[in-house]
Amino acid sequence: MTYEATRNRVETYFDGTATRTWERLTSDAPVSGIRATVRAGRDRMRDVILNQLPADLTGKRVLDAGCGTGALAFELAERGAEVIGLDISPQLVGIARNRTPHHLHHKLTFRAGDMLEDTHGTFDHIVAMDSLIYYSADDIANVLEGLAPRLRGKMIFTVAPRTPLLMLMWRVGKLFPRSDRSPTMVPHSPARLASAINAGTLRDVDRVHSGFYISNALEFTP
Repeated sequence: MTYEATRNRVETYFDGTATRTWERLTSDAPVSGIRATVRAGRDRMRDVILNQLPADLTGKRVLDAGCGTGALAFELAERGAEVIGLDISPQLVGIARNRTPHHLHHKLTFRAGDMLEDTHGTFDHIVAMDSLIYYSADDIANVLEGLAPRLRGKMIFTVAPRTPLLMLMWRVGKLFPRSDRSPTMVPHSPARLASAINAGTLRDVDRVHSGFYISNALEFTP
């Protein structure tokens, strides 16, 4: 699939099939045991990402690319950042707007759109938690190189790590008709991703494994 085809498929999935599930998963509502492990894993990964950025972000402009329902964007704003929360799903953006704490409204702007659109301006930092997990190495390299001219500091993003379990799930998932399956995570190794990038540096940060949630944080600097 091309980058555009994958992006459109992900948008359709989150704006339709997964909207209510995602809204519940990212709230305090009770969830099943499996989804509870995913929620716990995402909470841990959010902390990993935040730990790579300054505790005081006052005066900094930060892009949350793939902001979903806004949890990471809220934490960045609490640190003083001016945050642009961007997601390809208008439904998720609507949830994020509705959940924005009153005292943070002046720090947050939520938009539906593509992270590569240059109309969003320049940023001191960019975060992208689990929003690139459906893309190929070449697509991710193109995203990083496309964002680099608008990035003054670092970008912290996550990928699905190349583990035996995820590789098995990926191969099995490809057996189903494309119309019958949700977007499939594409596992990556940091070394192979680094070799696909023509500019900038990539650093392996940390991995979180919580039940059915497995994600690897990486740092990109132009």
